[in-house]
Amino acid sequence: GWVFPGLDQRLAVVPALVSAAPAARPYAAAAKTAKKDSRKTKQEETKKKPVTRRRPLMSKPVDDVYLMWYYERPSYDVEEAVGMLKKFQELDFTYPKQHVYINVTLDMALQKKKKVDPFASTVLLPYRFTDETNKVLVFTENEQEAEIARENGAAVVGGVELIKWILEDEIQVDFYVAVPAIMPKLIPLRNKLRRKYPNTKRNSLGHDIPKMLQLFREGLEYTVEDEHLIETRIARLDMPTEQIVANLKTVIQDICTFKPASYGPFVQKLVIRSSTSEGLLLKLDGLLPEVEKVEEEGKDNTEDEEKNVQESPST
Repeated sequence: GWVFPGLDQRLAVVPALVSAAPAARPYAAAAKTAKKDSRKTKQEETKKKPVTRRRPLMSKPVDDVYLMWYYERPSYDVEEAVGMLKKFQELDFTYPKQHVYINVTLDMALQKKKKVDPFASTVLLPYRFTDETNKVLVFTENEQEAEIARENGAAVVGGVELIKWILEDEIQVDFYVAVPAIMPKLIPLRNKLRRKYPNTKRNSLGHDIPKMLQLFREGLEYTVEDEHLIETRIARLDMPTEQIVANLKTVIQDICTFKPASYGPFVQKLVIRSSTSEGLLLKLDGLLPEVEKVEEEGKDNTEDEEKNVQESPST
């Protein structure tokens, strides 16, 4: 029997309040955007902050055990490095006839935005370290040249009849050599052979068949990988130090022939190692061809070329 004034009006308002959706919070979206902005600013700050690297010390370590990043990487003369590799083999009791490798880092960009395309080459070393020989095919239609090729160890000798077998992968060899007279007939093989297509720059096209066969049967092939790195074996560790050094210098001299004559140093870093040892950084003094004289001559040549271009009438 209790009477509450205005009770009916209150009961009518309660279900509307319960069923009504909660009001939107405008500050929630603003908080999310603020968090995103703060993350972006933090990322930008981390990018702008310079990376703190430990500066190497100039002095040499006293002990054999030390933190490598505190000191500059030591470099050695070629003879000293080869002697160290031989000592490593004796101390570790590893295989004495393991191969010796070199890793050559190249500056393919050079100066004046001149870029050197990745290349491959075959070089004949002064001291062979393996008895393995490559299979070489000789393209010729001359019977006398074909006989000379067979006498000098050619795996396959023939003319146009070999094109079909090569395209169908029935004949597979390591290298292809040709005489100039047959080259117009070998055009269908250009896309198939690609860099192994006979070419004068690679010394696989010419009249001296015995010389070409000796180069490609006994030569060492190397290629540029990752657009700036050459990794190849050059000798065996049980060979005399003089022979290992001679092979190394021969490969480096051949690599430097692909550098334009008017530009600076081509080889940036040279590391030598064996199959089971660490890599030793080599000093480049005495290994690379003289650059100063070549640079002066190149400047003169470039100046002459610029003059000729300016003087030549525009077409």
